[in-house]
Amino acid sequence: MTDYLVRAIGYNGQVRAFAARTTETVGEAQRRHNTWPVVSAALGRSMTASVMMGAMLKGEDKITVKIEGNGPIGPMIIDADAKGDVRGYVTNGQVHFDLNEQGKLDVRRAVGTEGTLTIVKDLGMRDMFSGQTPIVSGEIAEDFTYYFASSEQVPSSVGLGVLVNPDNTILAAGGFILQLMPGCEEETIDAIEAHLATIEPVSKMIEKGYTPEHILEVVLGAGNVQILDSMPVQFKCQCSKERFGAAIIGLGVDEIQEMIDEDGAAEAQCHFCLEAYQFSKEELEGFIDEINA
Repeated sequence: MTDYLVRAIGYNGQVRAFAARTTETVGEAQRRHNTWPVVSAALGRSMTASVMMGAMLKGEDKITVKIEGNGPIGPMIIDADAKGDVRGYVTNGQVHFDLNEQGKLDVRRAVGTEGTLTIVKDLGMRDMFSGQTPIVSGEIAEDFTYYFASSEQVPSSVGLGVLVNPDNTILAAGGFILQLMPGCEEETIDAIEAHLATIEPVSKMIEKGYTPEHILEVVLGAGNVQILDSMPVQFKCQCSKERFGAAIIGLGVDEIQEMIDEDGAAEAQCHFCLEAYQFSKEELEGFIDEINA
C-alpha cells in the first residue's frame, strides 16, 4: 500500500481531521540516514506530523519544523509542503537505548524533555509566520498538541506512531490530527475523548492494515466522518546541483578560489537526502567568471 493522507471533517463540520499512512516515506528517511530504531521513531513521528501540517496549507506554501531538544539525537529538521512532499533529517542518527518501562522505544529520552518546537510557515509573502513552543514531553505527539493549543489557539489531538523491524527497517508509520472548530459542542468533545481513551496505538492500526479513512472512523466514530480529499505522501527532496551551484556562487570569489587552490574541486552534500554533488575545477572557475562578469 502506498503512502497517502486524507483530509476530512467530523460531526457535521465541528471537527477537522487529518490522517496519514507514512510507512514508505519514513522508511526512505531511515534508509538514507541509516537511523537506529529510537531515532527512526522520533524522526518518523515528526515527519508524519509535519506532512499533515503541510496539508493544512495551500498552493506553493511550505512549512519547516525544527525540534531541538536536549537529548542525544540533537536537532531534527523537517520540510513539508501542501502537496504531500516531505523530507527530514536528524543530527545524530545512531543512538540506542533499552526499551522504556512500557516496553516501547524511549523517544522521550532520545529527544529530550527540554528545548523548543519551532514551526516556520512560508506562505509566499514577504514575512514568514513563525511560532515556537517549549518541548513538553519529548514524545513528539504531545509536543505538537501543545504547539497547536498554545501557538495557534486550536484545541487539537495528535496521534503518531512508528514501528521498527528487528533489521531497523520500518514496519508501520502513520498518524492523525484532530482539531476542534469554533463552536464545537460539549457532547462532541465528550464523544471524541471517549473514543481516544479506548483506541490502540496508531502504529498498531497501520500494522493491521487500517487505511487513513479507517483510522479516522476509529478515532471519531463510525458515521461521524466525511472525507474531503486525499493525496499521496512521499519523501521528496528539492535539492539539485543548480541550487548548490548558486550557493557556491554566493560564497564569493575569494572562497571559491580557495576551494580551487586547496582541493582543485568541490563537493556539496544535501543534509536532507545525503545526495552529493561534484563541482570540477572548470565549473568553479566558471562561477568566478560569472561573478566577475
